[in-house]
Formats: sequence, structure tokens, C-alpha cells
Amino acid sequence: MLTPVRADAALVRQVAQSMVSNEEAVRAALGRSIRYAQAQKGEVVAMRAGDTDFSWSWLAATLEHLRALLPRLAVEPELLGTEFSWFQVGPTPLLTGYYEPEIEASLTPDPAFPVPVYGVPPTLKTVDLGAFHPRWKGQTLVYRQTTDGIAPFFSRAEIDGHGALDGVCTPIAWARDWVDVFFLQIQGSGRLLLPDGSVRHILYAAKNGHAYVSPGQVMVERGLLPRAAVSMQNLRAYLFNHPESVRELLDTNPSYVFFRLAESGPLGSMGHALTPMVSVATDPAFLPLGTALAVDVLLPEPAGPDQPARFLGLAQDRGGAITGTRLDLFCGVGPDATYRAGHAKAQARAYVLLKKQR
Repeated sequence: MLTPVRADAALVRQVAQSMVSNEEAVRAALGRSIRYAQAQKGEVVAMRAGDTDFSWSWLAATLEHLRALLPRLAVEPELLGTEFSWFQVGPTPLLTGYYEPEIEASLTPDPAFPVPVYGVPPTLKTVDLGAFHPRWKGQTLVYRQTTDGIAPFFSRAEIDGHGALDGVCTPIAWARDWVDVFFLQIQGSGRLLLPDGSVRHILYAAKNGHAYVSPGQVMVERGLLPRAAVSMQNLRAYLFNHPESVRELLDTNPSYVFFRLAESGPLGSMGHALTPMVSVATDPAFLPLGTALAVDVLLPEPAGPDQPARFLGLAQDRGGAITGTRLDLFCGVGPDATYRAGHAKAQARAYVLLKKQR
């Protein structure tokens, strides 16, 4: 639900200040969202806020107006409140984080890099179920062909534990560690640090069609970690200290991601580069790609307690686990980004900004 509210003056000022302090990156990110919104059918409704339907052309106009006002916000921060209608997102969103992991890898077989990283297998097939019945619109079936007909594609346990793709699909890279590849799949993209010192981006290409199961939730249910201690860092620490449990715990998540190599990245669902601390993954059924958000939340900091963060977020990505009002903030690359992404889990105030109708 998007409820019209009066913009809080302090929040307006602080969001404007964050945009000014990061003006170059915000401008570039707005440009990417504008291109996406302008590429949609302008007359089609993009979202409903309050009692009003807003078209894609209005969403594009909102983003263009935000970009045009950027140079003025340093001295006129109140423009964010006077030029835009604010709609509070409800129920209260949970904000989490994701990042671009870096893992050591090789593009050629090497005994030091025993873990395969797969591209899309030639045996993986998909079909748009909406072509068969309207009730299945937007749903895709992922399967493989067998001598007896079709079957679900292989699970993680079948691929990594039992070699289901051996001889079927040549890996596009090899990594040192199973856990590194597992978290690469959760994040959906990353950087390969190659033995010669070069870097290659690796991007999401496809999934095996199985539902994602949280290893953290499994560990809580088994009493291996208290719920309050679940974080990426604590999951890694447990797996490092219990190597005998790695394969079995990873295999509790049957979902599997396939990748492609690229020269740049990471790319969001718009097909454009993501911007750290600006790009947000949302559920497009609720907040379409291109949506501009004012976000107020406490974010974890590596050097101390959580700190208030008030910033402009742009819906530029989506994820299988991102549903309803949940927001997933792209934190970037490096140790600080890894920490924030691993620990971010807080209730946030979020407001959709839309250019006022005059």
C-alpha cells in the first residue's frame, strides 16, 4: 500500500543532503532509470499510489525532474518536499543488503581451483506457462527432457554432490571454495580474481527452477545458530569451523544459479549497472523498476554501532526472495560493503516520490 503523507521536513533535508554529497553517482543512476522508464509504453499504468494511477510516462517525468533539480538541492533541499508527492510504503519494509563478492578463480582447469562455476547447461529448458493459460501469466517452467518425458532440472545436491552436469556442461570457471561459489549464487553476480591478477565480472544467467531455501533458517531450526546471530559472516564462520557439514548444509538449498562472463558489472534487472548505496532490489509487482524512494533506516557500520542513513533509493533490480515491500540495498564491493550486506536487516521507513500533478 502506498499512502499519501506530508513530507517530514528533517527527512527531506537529509535525503537532499545525501543526494548532493553523492551527486555524480546519483545523476548517473537517475539517467539509467530514466532510460528504462522511457523504454516502457508511456500510457500504461506503472503503479497505483493513494487513489491515483501513475503511468510510465509520469514515472519517467518524475525521474527527469529529480535529475534536473539536483544542482539546486544544496541550497534548496526543501524542493524534494514541495515538488514531489510522498507516499509511504506499507506495511513497513524490511531492508536487507547485497553486495558484489570477489572470489579467487581460474578460467582454465587447475588443481588449485577444484570447484566448478557453471554457465547455462544446454539441457536446461524453459517454457512460458502464460502461453498455455492466463492464470499462469508471468510464470516460467524450468525443466529437462528425459526418455520418459520432462522432469524438474537438477537440484544443488544432484549438481554439486552427484556430478549431474559432468560431461554435459563445461564450467566457465573454477573456484577454490564451495562456500565462495554458494554465496556468489546468493548474490547473483560478482568478480573473479584470476591468477594473473586480472579481474572478470560474472553475471547471473539462469536458475534451475527450484525454490530458494535459506541455509540460515535451516541452521536456526537445527539449533546450530540462534536466530539473532544469523548473518552471512556467522554462516561463513560456522561452515569454516565445521568443514564436515559444508556439503550437507549447502545442499539443503536446492536452488542453483548459472552465470555468464562479462567485462563489466554488476547489472541489475534493468540491464544497466548498479550504483552502490543507491540501487535497490524490489518486488516489481509492488514497486516497479524505476521507482524513486526516500529511505530512512539504520545501517550497520564495520567500525561501530548502526548509523542512521537517509538517502534516495532507485528500484533497479529484483530478486527471487524479494517480495512484497521488502527492499534489498546494493552495498557495492569490498570489505565494508560485505559487512553491511551481511548484517543489514532492519525495519525502514520508505516513501515513493512522484512528481506533483499540477
